[in-house]
Amino acid sequence: MGETRIRLAVADDCDGIVELIDGVLREYGDRICTTPGGSEADLLDIEAGYRDKGGEFWVLESIVDGRAQIVGTHATRPLSDRPLEVCTFKRLYLRRELRGTHWGHDLMQVTIDWTRSNGFGRIEFWSDTRFERAHRFFAKFGFVGTEDVRHMTDSVVPYSERFFYLDLK
Repeated sequence: MGETRIRLAVADDCDGIVELIDGVLREYGDRICTTPGGSEADLLDIEAGYRDKGGEFWVLESIVDGRAQIVGTHATRPLSDRPLEVCTFKRLYLRRELRGTHWGHDLMQVTIDWTRSNGFGRIEFWSDTRFERAHRFFAKFGFVGTEDVRHMTDSVVPYSERFFYLDLK
């Protein structure tokens, strides 16, 4: 892999973000759903889905053979019912060959640091129950996984999610 860096996402990244996340979901027999109301529809407009709501979106970009590729993502935005207190994490994805490297840690740390510096006291999110390795990763940062599970039908394949949180104060 060539030069790799974390940077803020821009509108031109949407296709690369969708391609990355679709590739990860296909590892689990699923695929991305960007139709209106679909579980990944927010990826078609990063500004509206994240920044206009007080959040942020990062990409991990790698230059391979002179071509930039999105190889990782992570995002955060305030929860709509508690916008000044709690944010949610979304879209932590890495290409398979980068999992277990420092890049996942770096993406998580950038997002936690941004969340803390923007005055949020708590992070809450739901994570696909199929992502067991990620759940162990979250625990290393102090996130608490609860027994709360919800069943989702907003994607191509129905799935379930487990609830996680981290108090920052």
